[in-house]
Amino acid sequence: MKQPLELIIAEDNPRDKEFLCTSLLAENKSSDVQNTYQLNVVNNGIEAYNLAKNMNEPCIISDLQMPDCNGIELAKRIWKEKPSAKILFWTQYQDEIYIRSLSSIIPSETVYGYILKTNPSEQLLKAVKLVFHENQCWIDPQIRPVQTRTKQSRLAISDLEFEVLIDIALGLTDDMIAQRRYLSKRGVQSRLKSLYLKLEIEHDQISLSPFGKKVNLRSRAVAIALQRGLVNPVELSKAEEELMLWFKTTP
Repeated sequence: MKQPLELIIAEDNPRDKEFLCTSLLAENKSSDVQNTYQLNVVNNGIEAYNLAKNMNEPCIISDLQMPDCNGIELAKRIWKEKPSAKILFWTQYQDEIYIRSLSSIIPSETVYGYILKTNPSEQLLKAVKLVFHENQCWIDPQIRPVQTRTKQSRLAISDLEFEVLIDIALGLTDDMIAQRRYLSKRGVQSRLKSLYLKLEIEHDQISLSPFGKKVNLRSRAVAIALQRGLVNPVELSKAEEELMLWFKTTP
């Protein structure tokens, strides 16, 4: 008899956890092969990592936002040690900030998936089958336009541009950014100019100029970033904590 596929489920929300387990166990009962899945359910990335590190090729379904260690941090740790690990990210977030973070850590030949929690169980099971059984990457159709944008060099935000975006979203002046990032003021302005180009803010200036109107570029950059999902309240809250720590440790 075929051995069941051992899955790690990392999810802290009780309702979502129940949905996942119910869907997968229902698949066991309806399948011609009994015990298709053996489930190991944990509440955060740390617990998932402790299980996965003892497996040859871990198969993980992970939420993105979890306490102590989120899904991206879990993936980064696991893929560093086991690049063949397969991870299906199951989340309510389609923000570009997460797609961007993932794109920078995914090993070149790794099989992974990304599916939104708004999907019915049938779509979830399809993604599970493709990623874990058929070794195919599966990206939620709602995510693909965002993923495409992160891969376009003309529009993709670099790490340095992202840093300065977070800093202006937190309200830092050029002088404060320069101090925090060990830059000259001209260096800060150069990064801002590059960010504005990527966010295509010059078009706003051009379209408004015939009317004698101008926009505040910093505010406009943050507004566009929020619309694109490059920043969100959850990640800004974390950035705020890091900023307060910097204030405390900086003369």
